[in-house]
Amino acid sequence: MDRFDAMQAFARVVEAGSFTKAAETLHMSKTTVTQLVQQLEARLRVKLLNRTTRKVNVTADGAVYYERVIKLLADMDDAETSLPGAAALPKGRLRVDVPSPFARLILVPALPEFHARYPDIQIDMGVSDRIVDIIDENVDCVVRGGELMDLSLMARKVADLELGVFAAPQYLARAGTPAHPRDLEDSHHRVVAFLWARTGRPVPYALHNASENLQVKGRHVLAVDDGNAYLAAGLAGMGVLWLPKYMSAAHEARGELVPLFEDWKLAPMPLYIAYPPNRHVSLKLRVFIDWVVELMA
Repeated sequence: MDRFDAMQAFARVVEAGSFTKAAETLHMSKTTVTQLVQQLEARLRVKLLNRTTRKVNVTADGAVYYERVIKLLADMDDAETSLPGAAALPKGRLRVDVPSPFARLILVPALPEFHARYPDIQIDMGVSDRIVDIIDENVDCVVRGGELMDLSLMARKVADLELGVFAAPQYLARAGTPAHPRDLEDSHHRVVAFLWARTGRPVPYALHNASENLQVKGRHVLAVDDGNAYLAAGLAGMGVLWLPKYMSAAHEARGELVPLFEDWKLAPMPLYIAYPPNRHVSLKLRVFIDWVVELMA
């Protein structure tokens, strides 16, 4: 039995709550993971997990052992990168999940520089606006806009995204240019609605100027749950958009989007990197987080 593999398998089963899910994320067979945990229990002469047909629960002894194991695995990871030559070259697989517009417009175009700096880090990138179960899916970190609802996660703010309101010229030619945000509630105006993953519903947007504070939801004929699709719908003239400036800038420059309500302000959207609270922040994750912060600065 390889004790390192056995401890890693045990820790993953505890985090995933399933031998099957643990095997998938470790790229092992379920049989191998099961055998490793069984061999570990036999060596320790302690029952670490309670297994039922539906789920796996950690025993009291297993919970104590798990806390020691994750610290030991973290120390081993640090040991591998503690030498002067190794410290500059973190390595290994990093699983991240990021919103689709952020990936397309900011992160992916900048990755050649990250790869040149850290050639031994392999990034497996999920691109979505969905809610990701970081623990069950064994994701190292997620990048998300908006306030974080899962307060159990560790998080670092990497930016405050400036927002604006925009529409395509063909939409304005057809529906007219709204003079006031409340005009978007009128029957002849439409917005493109964005379905937020945590609620599954569109949310109103808060705007303010020197004398007014209001919330606008607007009427829609199309609602989407993906940032790239949302932008494409606005460019096609389906309605008014609320966008981070990084998504609108190129289209404004080409005349494909027109800014609206420029004397009004929207609260900026915070952008966070979130990661599991019970895991050691490995060197490869630390340098990725620092690089994203540097990129957004």
